[in-house]
Amino acid sequence: MTQKAIVTDLNRCVGCLACSVACKLINGVEPGNFWNKTLRIGPNPKEEGSGVWPDVEMYFLMVQCQHCKNPECVAVCPTQASTKQADGTVQIDKAKCIGCQFCVMACPYGVRYLNKEEKVVEKCTLCSQRTAEGELPQCVSQCCGQARYFGDLDKGIESFVGPRGEIAGEFLLPWDASDVHTLPDVGNAPSMRYILRDRKWQGEL
Repeated sequence: MTQKAIVTDLNRCVGCLACSVACKLINGVEPGNFWNKTLRIGPNPKEEGSGVWPDVEMYFLMVQCQHCKNPECVAVCPTQASTKQADGTVQIDKAKCIGCQFCVMACPYGVRYLNKEEKVVEKCTLCSQRTAEGELPQCVSQCCGQARYFGDLDKGIESFVGPRGEIAGEFLLPWDASDVHTLPDVGNAPSMRYILRDRKWQGEL
């Protein structure tokens, strides 16, 4: 089995938006739409503290197609335009897409949209045009905080590779299972992983 995915160390992310901008540039995503959004979570009061600065915490959260193991967007597509690939990614065949937007409505993360000019649905492809050539997704390669890593989830996130070729398990600060999170799982099994240490996870979108 293979499940390509991205893991993001949220303790390292500085919210520079380089991943979002790089994604739009390389994929030609038109203004007003995003394949990769960077959200600010907080500042929120720490569980123990006054709730007044400096007793607050925040982090940045990247939201994109989660390339789910059991994608509902694939299940509802009437033309089989959306498919689960051998590498674990979810892709859209624009030649088959009729723009019905069933998949848009089925996605629990709101990361698909209708390209009104082409009348087809678009979303993050995990830069399949790059990864097929052995390169990293553009959002990973352009991460100046060295927070994003790409690899095969079935081999463990410690083996994921970062923007400068660094290995997550060797470069990042230690983490344990309680530090690893996903966006809400409603039976679709999202594949993207987020590492967050010493802060309260608030990824319930």
